[in-house]
Formats: sequence, C-alpha cells, structure tokens
Amino acid sequence: MKAKACLRREYGAIFLFLAVFVLICVRRHMDDLEGRPKKSGGDFLLVRLHNRKLEAGVAGKVVDHLNGSYSTVFSLLWEGDAQVEVTLVHPGEAISVLNRLNREQPDRIYFKSLFRSGSLSETTLCNVCLRPTQQPLCNYTDLRTGEPWFCYKPKNLSCDTRINHYMGGYKQNLLNANEEKLFQSGVNLKVYIQASGPASVTVLPQKEGQLKVKSSTATSGPSGYYYQGVWRALGGTTVCKFNTASAISQCLKGKAVHMYGDSTVRQWFEFLNAALPGLKEFDLHSPKQTGPYISLDYANNILVTFRCHSPPIRFASIPTRELRYIANELDGLKGGSNTVVVLGIWSHFSTFPMEVYIRRLQSIRRAVVRLLDTAPGTLVIIRTANPKALTLYETISNSDWYSLQRDKVLRAMFKGLNVHLNDAWEMTLAHHLPHNLHPPPPIIKNMVNHLLSYICPQNGG
Repeated sequence: MKAKACLRREYGAIFLFLAVFVLICVRRHMDDLEGRPKKSGGDFLLVRLHNRKLEAGVAGKVVDHLNGSYSTVFSLLWEGDAQVEVTLVHPGEAISVLNRLNREQPDRIYFKSLFRSGSLSETTLCNVCLRPTQQPLCNYTDLRTGEPWFCYKPKNLSCDTRINHYMGGYKQNLLNANEEKLFQSGVNLKVYIQASGPASVTVLPQKEGQLKVKSSTATSGPSGYYYQGVWRALGGTTVCKFNTASAISQCLKGKAVHMYGDSTVRQWFEFLNAALPGLKEFDLHSPKQTGPYISLDYANNILVTFRCHSPPIRFASIPTRELRYIANELDGLKGGSNTVVVLGIWSHFSTFPMEVYIRRLQSIRRAVVRLLDTAPGTLVIIRTANPKALTLYETISNSDWYSLQRDKVLRAMFKGLNVHLNDAWEMTLAHHLPHNLHPPPPIIKNMVNHLLSYICPQNGG
C-alpha cells in the first residue's frame, strides 16, 4: 500500500488586530500510513507564517498533544495577510528508524587515513568507535581535550606514519522495504501539507487602547522575523543593515575575527571576502573545502581566519598536521575587546549517538569559559544548525531531525554564558527560499548583518 501522510486543518480565515506577540493557534490532526487517524504523536513538523509580497516570515511553534493532533502557535508581527505553511519532515515512525540507526549504525559514514613511510603506504578505516576485529588500533585521542579518535593499525607501518584524514564513504542499503516507505520524497519526507480550507490570516492595525497579549513561557516567542527581506531580531541586539563595503570595513576596523567549525561557518568567511575589496586572502595553498584560510586588510587592520573542526569532519583529505580541535585553538587565543570568535559545529555529528556531540561541546564550552575569564572583552558568537533539503541519503545521514536535536543540546550547553547566538534555524525556516545545508546568499547576508550588529551595535550603513 502506498505510504502517505495526511493532515486535516480545522480552521478558516482569521481576522486579528496586531499587538505585541499576539498568538494564533492552529489545530491539526495526522493520519497514519494507511490513512487512518493517528492516536499517538511524535511526528516532526516545521511551520511558518509568511507573506511573500511583503517578504515577511516568522517560524511557529508546534505543540504535540501525543494523540495524533497538534497545535501551532504563531506570533503576529506585521499588518496584512499571512499564510500558514506546514511541512511534514518525518512521521513519528520514521524518527524511530533514525534513532535506531544512530544506536546500531553510528559508523555508517566512515573515515580513512593514509599512512606512508618511504615507498610504503597503506590506508585503513578510522572512526570514534571502531568495530572489534583482530586488527590492533592506533589511538589518536587528543591529550588536552580527551577527544577520542581511532584508526585500524596498518599491517606494515607504525601509527605515527599517519599523514591525512578524509571521509571514506557511507554504508548503503541500511533500510528494509517497509522502512524505505517512511522516507518518500513528495509523500512523507519534507512535504508541504495542503490545507483543506483557507490557510491565511489577516492582521489589522492595532486599535488605540487595545490590550497587548504577551506570550507565556510555554509558548515563548520567536527569536526574530523577516520583514521586507530583512531579519529583525526580537530581544537582544538590534540588527543593523551593513549594505556597503565601507560600513562593513568600518565595523571590523582593528578587529580579528576567528571562525571555527564546518562549511556553514566557512560561508561567512567567503561572504566577507567577497564583500570587502580591501580584504585579501593570503594564499596558504589550502584545499578549498578544508582550509585553513586567512585574510588581511592592512589599511583597516582587519584579520579574518577560518579553520575547520577536527574529526569527525567529512571533508576531503586534510593533513594530520592541520587537524585542530576548536578547544585547543581557543586556548591559544589572546582574546580581548578587538577579538571576535565565531563557532559553528553541528552538521558532521549527526550520525553519532548524542554523547559524542555532548562531549565535543563540553570541551569547547570549557575553553570558552577559560577565554572569557582571561579576556572578558572577547565577543563569542555561535551559529546554530539550520534545516536543509532532504533526499533519502541525506535523511539517514543528516536529517533535520538530527540537526534539531543537536541544536537543542547546543543551546542548552551555552545557556548562561556571555555568548551570543546567531539563530540560523529560525532565519532559514522563516525565509521563503528553499532549505539548503548552505543557505542561499540573501539568508547569509542577514546572518552576517546579525554578526556585525553584535560587533558594532547601531553602526550599520
């Protein structure tokens, strides 16, 4: 029987007056694979409210009633029409499969290293945990952070002849036929749910003397929203527009900006390089994907660097001498009021049990605390995860479900520290452009504007 997922929306057109954090609630009910009403929850839904003409959008909150029905709560933040959009990312049954894969197949993406000495060379498998064999292991656990990493020992070479690290590939055919039905594009894998009736609201101007309704703790509001294509943060710093190279250069003048993490952080490095004619990349002959990179603007005394995080990084070949743990790099920084640190580490940990990611974040958190203790003027900004386009392969290796769970851990890990979040999750979800692991330029521009607004509050141009 063809797998399907249905959603019945029980609402019509709504006319409301605009107030601060006015909320609307949308009820819906899900059907199972055979079209019968579900009696349990656990489905993964993404929701947003948007107006394409106004280039406005805001992410909503989903409340799972654990009986097959869901409520969605939105903040009304602009006057005019607003369309409700609901996306089924995964039914609950698919999430059970994803969780099983991380328990039973954490090595489904595997890594390799080349060992070489003179004319002898050999390649072996590497990972956080390797399945037991008769082959001895090389232990590359980092002595300072305690982060584990192992490779099977080459038969004819010693462990200290390892020269690189790279992603080897991924295991295929991990799902049976029934499980694959849970991951069908256009059916139950990141599919828009069509409303059975009107799916819009009309927000009217606020009346004089009208009471303002604020969100409760249980339905905390969004971190921001788009209006006329520009991200407006709610709470925290005001996001300024840095629309010219001179405005960006003036903001970064005298600053050292150090970026660490995966390719979603590298996007920010590439954006600044393209936006600033005076910022020149020094040729370190680094591979495009892996880096490291360094750019300098001598006239304005601006330094911008990027370095990828250590294994389990899924990039192409990286020399072992360039494998650096973020915590160790932070311990090497002087810091201070002219130093900006950008961190973004999430995507490459999706196939592992959560404990692996927690351990990595703990070591980074300790290093951030040490840095802020010795150089309290240092500005630390953390980029969160973001939703992406999903195929079957992308789902079992990097599903939005995996990303969301790690995003929650990331936020909890750094809560209470003097660090700032760049909410890539909501900035991607609220935008009208399709989801992508590497968000398109309009979203990146808004992210960088948010970054610069932390560095130079109220100094946009």
